[in-house]
Amino acid sequence: SAGQVGFIITGMKELKHAKVGDTITHVSPAASEPLPGFKEIKPSVFAGLYPVEASEYDALRDALEKLKLNDASLQFEPEVSQALGFGFRCGFLGMLHMDIVQERLEREYDMDLITTAPTVIYEVVLTDGTVERIENPSRMPEQARIAEIREPIVKVVIFVPQEYVGPVITLCTGKRG
Repeated sequence: SAGQVGFIITGMKELKHAKVGDTITHVSPAASEPLPGFKEIKPSVFAGLYPVEASEYDALRDALEKLKLNDASLQFEPEVSQALGFGFRCGFLGMLHMDIVQERLEREYDMDLITTAPTVIYEVVLTDGTVERIENPSRMPEQARIAEIREPIVKVVIFVPQEYVGPVITLCTGKRG
């Protein structure tokens, strides 16, 4: 019948161990693989979030943890910057997601934040042929070890009325398009 609700007690100590869409199974016999269709969410845009006042670091961490309860796609880890102090490196699904999270932190949790310039995941091909995925430019290997750096690109076809061609080309050029 429809509409049944239940609960389980997992004994998990931290929320980060529970993934949205994860498969819950009986111990014996255990499921050999997750249900089809489940994919772990991978952020595509990364930025640092730092409190304006260093004393607000714990409040920022608590606010991010509360936001993560409702937004499983939000990822964050502690980060230290020589210029900005203690903060968090956050992973977002895109620029809009980043703006929404920042706005919610400022509005709902009364946070004053410094946000670093957003970056993407770079693929770095090293001189020995191995490939590393770098989400933070500060973690780039030394230049002598780098053979090639790749970043995500999109090939698009844009259809616009004739009168908007100039402004659209200007916009694309300004965004490295």
